[in-house]
Amino acid sequence: MPDDLTADVYTQLAQIPHGTARVEAERLSKMNRDDLPRVTAYCTASAYRMDDLAKYLQSKKKTNGTAIKRFDECVYTPYSLSYPSGPPKKSNGSDHHRNEPTVTFLPEMFLFDYGVVVFWGMTLTEEQRILKELKPFEDETLESDDVETEEFNYYYDENYQPRIYNDIITLRHPSNYLVKLTIAHAIAQSVKMTLFERLIDDTINDTKYIPQVMAENGNIHMSRTAITKKIGQLFIMRINVNLVSNILDTPEIFWSEPALEPLYSAIRSYLEISQRVELLNQRVEVISDLLDMLKDHLNSSHGEHLEWIVIWLIAMEIVVAVITTTVDAFSLSHIS
Repeated sequence: MPDDLTADVYTQLAQIPHGTARVEAERLSKMNRDDLPRVTAYCTASAYRMDDLAKYLQSKKKTNGTAIKRFDECVYTPYSLSYPSGPPKKSNGSDHHRNEPTVTFLPEMFLFDYGVVVFWGMTLTEEQRILKELKPFEDETLESDDVETEEFNYYYDENYQPRIYNDIITLRHPSNYLVKLTIAHAIAQSVKMTLFERLIDDTINDTKYIPQVMAENGNIHMSRTAITKKIGQLFIMRINVNLVSNILDTPEIFWSEPALEPLYSAIRSYLEISQRVELLNQRVEVISDLLDMLKDHLNSSHGEHLEWIVIWLIAMEIVVAVITTTVDAFSLSHIS
């Protein structure tokens, strides 16, 4: 572990009161993550076609042990690639640690309608296989390089309330899928937000030359069509950010299950979602300012173009008048 990361971990530990909780936190900081099951979130598309996806998963009941449940924007189901054999069990500690909790790998997944899936208790190979199965139900599938992921680990211990520390999640019981749903909601929102953070950063980097050119030359050397396209791209980005803002709202399930909301809020706090939303909004303001600047420049250029048209029309009218007057004068002089 790098020195700066070690220092950060023990800075966090210093904030935990002495006692059983602190001992447990210290043990978690030294735990080998390879011995713990994974929680992995993937943002692979703009959206999933949930009705079709639910029907597909329902058809896998006999082959993969699915048992789907719908929660507004989410579909939950167990999903085992080795069904009907039971999931493997593995101790997350040494044999001489009798009090070490036993970790049970329970393959489960939560699919969110905004194109995110959260796997619990699957290996990387299993996750990749299932992601391929989900592709036919994706809208606006992302390129492989654009797929965003977030990975955590978890284990079970009945002595502690559900929590997260150092990217390790503690759960009390394997069968409580509502607690996993609560945590999955926050993780799914985080990974979706990561996608838009990167897209906005890319947009700002791709367009930052425009104000620089204006500052140096007083003009944008872009055609009207190119400026219009750039305005369209920025406007689409702003719409997408508004959509992700809706995604980041508190899920409706916590209206019917208010006891779960404190855990959801704690996970959001751990993932710093509120701070990231604020920073995201600031970056959107930069894009909005650039959008307004391009619109003003386009309107100004259009106005200048119209002015030149009027000037040329007046000039042509003057030329025609001069020619007409000259011809008339020549005709009169010729007659006389």
